[in-house]
Amino acid sequence: MPLHIVRNDITQMKVDAIVNAANETLLGGGGVDGAIHRAAGPQLLAECRTLDGCRTGEAKITGAYRLPCKYVIHTVGPVWRGGLFGERQKLISCYRTSLSLAEAHQCETVAFPLISSGVYGYPKDKALHIAVDTISDFLTDHEMTVYLVIFDKSAFQIGERLFHSIASYIDDNYAAAHSDGPEEQSSRLLPGRMSRRVQEPHTLYDASPGQDGRPFAASGVSRAFPKKKAAADRPASPLPDALSGPANGFPGAKSASVPPAQSLRDALRQIDESFSEMLLRKIDERGITDVQCYKKANIDRKLFSKIRSDRLYRPSKPTVLAFAIALELPLEETKDMLMKAGFALSHSSRFDIIVEYFISRGNYNIFEINEALFAFDQHLLGA
Repeated sequence: MPLHIVRNDITQMKVDAIVNAANETLLGGGGVDGAIHRAAGPQLLAECRTLDGCRTGEAKITGAYRLPCKYVIHTVGPVWRGGLFGERQKLISCYRTSLSLAEAHQCETVAFPLISSGVYGYPKDKALHIAVDTISDFLTDHEMTVYLVIFDKSAFQIGERLFHSIASYIDDNYAAAHSDGPEEQSSRLLPGRMSRRVQEPHTLYDASPGQDGRPFAASGVSRAFPKKKAAADRPASPLPDALSGPANGFPGAKSASVPPAQSLRDALRQIDESFSEMLLRKIDERGITDVQCYKKANIDRKLFSKIRSDRLYRPSKPTVLAFAIALELPLEETKDMLMKAGFALSHSSRFDIIVEYFISRGNYNIFEINEALFAFDQHLLGA
């Protein structure tokens, strides 16, 4: 099951359990802790009084009362003191023990804040990296949907060097002529939608016939038709002019033949490999299981089942790219997979450029890619 990074108020999340970044007393405080206690009402505080506190890195569970969830899992994150006092391991333990508690209470959906990244001072980029790595490791062996809830952008930060590197790559590749146009804005609002521009084919002749029944020459193209011979001047031939003699005037060439008209049903029988067929073939070629593939793609098991059972399934663009990342396809194969679903990579889309940035550098960690996409206000890969 997937990991989602969302911008929301954690007290509004309709999940089985939300995680509270609490202090050791469990009696409420500021930030997320205070917001959760206010939303849950005084009954939450009354139950917390019976728990005798909680040590850093551990977690305890209570009812949710007025909150739109079943449980509140309280965990105590470490105060940042330079990273020399076991802060990393304690923060990892917060996520692990909270997830274990959620599993023990049969929770299928859990929402986390970014623990310790507020008044406890844990560097936001480091806190984010630990959260994503620990949760994704857990999801490798468990079926659960986890939300990492960010209240505002100030609480979210990827590494400064990575951010500037991606920003520079976008600047170098972004097609300014199409920046933030209506089509791109729609593409960001609707996952999988792409801008489609119709280009007229280049033709030598206009399709409308002239007075002599021949096509008009296109603008700027001269035409000089040979004078039409009278019937008496032409040599007799048992075949029409187009089919008599060597084809195209080349000796030894086969005579031209007119292929029989193809019905729509016949044409459809020759349809190319579908996205679903290509995906299943690539999974077999990589020697991985279906489960390994959809988990690496951050895709829900139910969605994968739909794709597997329907050879003509039409996925969204983020879903196609998620599978390309999971299969670690190089850029050209990624483009082929996109084409099977009717999409393409475009340098007029920041979303496409960011994904291309990671693929071109051989970084196929979908959670790191999603961190970057979230930082640049783009749709995330996966379910």
